[in-house]
Amino acid sequence: MTAPVYRPTAERARASQLAQFAAQISQLENRDVSAYSDLWQWSTDDKEKFWPALWDFCDIKAARRWDTVLENGDRMPGAKWFAGSRLNFAENLLRFRGPQAAIIFRDESGQRRELSRDELWQSVAEIAAGLRAAGVSKGDRVAAYMPNIPETITVMLAATSLGATFSSCSPDFGVNGVLDRFGQIAPKILFAVDGYRYNGKEIDLLGRLREILPALPEIERLVVVPFLHDQPVLDGVPASCLLADFRIAASDIVFSALPFDHPLYIMYSSGTTGTPKCIVHGAGGTLLQHLKELVLHTDITEVDRVFFYTTCGWMMWNWLVSTLATGATVVLYDGSPFAPDPEVLWRMAAEERLTVFGTSAKYLSALEKTGVKPVTHFDLTNLRCILSTGSPLAADSYDYVYQQIKADVQLSSISGGTDIISCFALGNPMLPVYHEELQCRGLGMSVEIYDDNGNSVTGEKGELVCTRPFPSMPLGFWNDPDGSRYHHAYFERFSNTWCHGDYAELTEHDGIIIYGRSDAVLNPGGVRIGTAEIYRQVEKLDEILESIAVGQDWKSDQRVVLFVRLRDSVTLDDRLRERIRQTIRDHTTPRHVPAKIIAVADIPKTMSGKIVELAVQNVIHGRKVKNTDAMANPQALDHFRNLPELARD
Repeated sequence: MTAPVYRPTAERARASQLAQFAAQISQLENRDVSAYSDLWQWSTDDKEKFWPALWDFCDIKAARRWDTVLENGDRMPGAKWFAGSRLNFAENLLRFRGPQAAIIFRDESGQRRELSRDELWQSVAEIAAGLRAAGVSKGDRVAAYMPNIPETITVMLAATSLGATFSSCSPDFGVNGVLDRFGQIAPKILFAVDGYRYNGKEIDLLGRLREILPALPEIERLVVVPFLHDQPVLDGVPASCLLADFRIAASDIVFSALPFDHPLYIMYSSGTTGTPKCIVHGAGGTLLQHLKELVLHTDITEVDRVFFYTTCGWMMWNWLVSTLATGATVVLYDGSPFAPDPEVLWRMAAEERLTVFGTSAKYLSALEKTGVKPVTHFDLTNLRCILSTGSPLAADSYDYVYQQIKADVQLSSISGGTDIISCFALGNPMLPVYHEELQCRGLGMSVEIYDDNGNSVTGEKGELVCTRPFPSMPLGFWNDPDGSRYHHAYFERFSNTWCHGDYAELTEHDGIIIYGRSDAVLNPGGVRIGTAEIYRQVEKLDEILESIAVGQDWKSDQRVVLFVRLRDSVTLDDRLRERIRQTIRDHTTPRHVPAKIIAVADIPKTMSGKIVELAVQNVIHGRKVKNTDAMANPQALDHFRNLPELARD
């Protein structure tokens, strides 16, 4: 059996909230579930006991408890959780008061701000009063075109305190990207900044807003939050006012008591293959699922300082903000993670005494390539957990973290998605960490791996599925009255089973390995290959910054084509091509070895930094890419058009 790269001390495991929860359940159920595998099995078999027990353990604030825990529990979709309960999402996130820091904000320009719990409450109260005066009520949509700053959180809390549904996208979306999203949901109020900073540049948003507003006629008021300038000039921006003029003096917040499944958020699929799907998430399910992941799986308490590098267009922002419900301090950063230098986030981690540091797998890989060694420069004594998501975490990145960042940190690769606004596979403060494995399946999540025939398998690659309902399943898609689009997205492949679209494996440790998206799986000679299997090997090489692999239709079969982005001054010659092929062959199989290896100047990505294999595959086959506005760098697709190498054997 493979040795772990990290194992928690017995004291650390025993002191975790997960261990406390397991002890509580063992006593209540009169059975020993102290081993995580036993606790997980109980949580999925007895879901009508698990989720109420979690509710009580996390002390959810509610105006009324439930009549029934679960209705239609054998139907997916169709299950209904905690019928009869009444609660408010914002009230749970604002439950802690006092002078302690609720939010710390920093950005690449060196700006730092801190909001206490009382200051956050006051800000939310004043914006909520402004929203109420503007006629916002239950079910109205409030949208934010905002960076990752404290005001975005206060707007969300103010809107959801009233029962409005909140939706956001980050300011790096262009005009069409915003219209593709907000144009579908008809928001009543739009909050936006005057501009933002990224990688040393200031980007004006007022020009875009002058284009966006006429195309969204349902918006009754645009509220501009000064960010680049203290007094931005709003000439020519219709129906606009500054945030200071919108706020109304108030000290109390009236929280609307709402059903468990009241629409809280509208999230968006990446939109790289067409118009983004508008995914509606309920307040109770989001709150309960997030608290499970934050309290039990990440062991966050009131003394923690929690950071995740994210934008407001990625679900990890929503996940991070829910940390307020634990009493922990939320740390925000806006801007490039490499500006003004590659050490900026680790300097912040040391100065702010972060205990939990969240980021993407791509960031860790890129950081390693820069040669940065935080362990030698920064005091990370307080750091106990690093979270990684967005794409599979390569074995080399595990080694980099433990050798060059911190030796006794819990490195938890986690995986889920916007679709469920949470995770299927998570970290675990009681379990060891193994190379390339996500530590465990989440409590209450009946995750299995299915082969092509719908049989559950272990130690084999297949489709990641969830076979039983869970509270954070979407309420549905916006403007999908009969639910057909929602059903087609997740339930068509296997009856009454959520099929997530990840190609994965359940390991001997009961952990999960993710091999990439199912729709990007390569199929040369009929053998299924996850793209992450290739990336893990290729990106070990110092010469290569990143890569993308796609399948090209060729002579009644498919061949693997690998594109690589190289370091400056590196040339892709025959010698380097052979090293790439040999590295892949030595660590995978001959089937994984690409037929073609081609250098490109850039690789297209989504706004959240995920590479888009399907878009590249469409380009090399001469097919149209439907929605380039969903990409952070759509111009990168030009590097893949009409390549002469792809026309030859």
